Amino acid sequence: MTRIVVIDLHGQFTHLERRALRDIGVDTEIVSAETPADEVDADGIVLSGGPDMDRVGNAPDYLDGDAPVLGICLGMQLIASELDGAVGSGNYGGYADVDVEIVDDEDPLVGSLAPETRVWASHADEVTELPEGFDRTATSDVCGIEAMADPDAGLYGVQWHPEVAHTERGEEVFENFVAICESA
Repeated sequence: MTRIVVIDLHGQFTHLERRALRDIGVDTEIVSAETPADEVDADGIVLSGGPDMDRVGNAPDYLDGDAPVLGICLGMQLIASELDGAVGSGNYGGYADVDVEIVDDEDPLVGSLAPETRVWASHADEVTELPEGFDRTATSDVCGIEAMADPDAGLYGVQWHPEVAHTERGEEVFENFVAICESA
């Protein structure tokens, strides 16, 4: 059975990320961000959403492992920040329904959602510049980089929250990430 660990970055929806994975048949658990990466054995890593970059603990170390990583909201921003992309304040704060355009229908994480999907997202902070090697895979009128990917490195990010009921096809995002982990 595929094992995916959710690294808790103190977000209010972290438990829903674990539940979404469990509901599609994945062996999963939530692990503290203070847990050293070399103590976690998993086929995939989810970096949860969270309130701020000051409480990410050892989460950056998970980017150096062999397992694919999915960053959700703050998790995506962490990936960008650690790999010399840029994160800044968004023009739209708070949570809202957002229509997202999938700009890369070949992307293994979000390509199946093309041409567009409706998501629940917070844009108080967002990725403003992609790290080297990454492609923008989704965009919206609210945020230029709604999703990003570097499949060669096994690193993926979404600004939105696929784990909440307001996101139309969130389960599909998790199913796609499981497929990525199983083929890695």
